[in-house]
Amino acid sequence: MLKVGVIGCGAIGIEICRAIDRGIVKAQLSAVHDRSIENCEGLLASLVNKPAILPPDEMISNADIIVECASAQAVREFGVNILEMGKDLMVLSAGAFRDSGLLERLTDTARAHHCRIYIPSGAIAGIDGLKSAAVAGINKVTLTTTKNPKGLKGAPFIEKNNINIDSYREKTLLFEGNADEAIAAFPANVNVAVSLSLAGIGIEKTHVRIFVDPGAKRNIHEVSVEGDFGKFTCRVENVPSPGNPRTSYLAALSAIATLKKITEPLQIGT
Repeated sequence: MLKVGVIGCGAIGIEICRAIDRGIVKAQLSAVHDRSIENCEGLLASLVNKPAILPPDEMISNADIIVECASAQAVREFGVNILEMGKDLMVLSAGAFRDSGLLERLTDTARAHHCRIYIPSGAIAGIDGLKSAAVAGINKVTLTTTKNPKGLKGAPFIEKNNINIDSYREKTLLFEGNADEAIAAFPANVNVAVSLSLAGIGIEKTHVRIFVDPGAKRNIHEVSVEGDFGKFTCRVENVPSPGNPRTSYLAALSAIATLKKITEPLQIGT
C-alpha cells in the first residue's frame, strides 16, 4: 500500500488526510509535518488512524510520496531532498515554479532518481484539454479569476498599493498582467496560473485578470484557450475552503483525485 507523508496541516492538508483516513484514497497516511505542532495535533484529533508527527527527514524516509500543501517555501526547502531520497513529490503550492530554475532542478533530480513530480489541476478545470491542445499548438491562454474581498486580503498587491479591499461595492478589475506578475502579486490566490502556464504556453504568455466582487459567494475561475485545435472555455464556481477563504475546496479535491489516480489501476483522462 502506498505510504503518504503530508507537509502542511492547514485547510488542504486536513482534507487530504481525512480522505486517506476514510478510505477514499487506498493508501496509508504514514506521517505528517507542520511548523505548528498545534496544527498537527488538531488534525490527528479528527482522524481514526493517527499517523506519526515527524520532522521532515524522518517523515520522508517513512513514505513513498510526500504531499506538499504548506507553501512555496516548503517546496524550495524540502523538494530536492525528497526527490534525492527517491520519493515522489506532489506539489500544491505550484506558485513555487514561478522560479523556472527551481522547476528545472527538481525535474533533473526526479529524472536522476527515477521518481515523479505531480502537480494537481487545483481549483480549475480544463487542464486535460489544455495539455492535449499543446500537442498541436496554442495561441492564447487567459485566466480570469473573481473573488470576494475576504479571499484577497493580505495579498502583496493589495498591501503594496494600499488598497482598501473592503471599499469595493461592485465587481471591479483589480489586476491584469501575465502569470508571472500575477503569482508575484497574489501568491496565495492564483497558484492555478502557474499550473496553466506549465501545461500550456508558459508563464510569460499566459494572461491573467483578477476581479474583486463583494457579491461573489464563490471563487470563480474562467479559462479560455485558443489554438490550432479551435477554442474552448471552462468556468468553475468554487466553494471556498471552510478553513481558508483564499483557497477553493476543489484544490483539495484535486489533490485527493490525483492520489486516487496514482493508487488505482484504471486511468481516465489525459
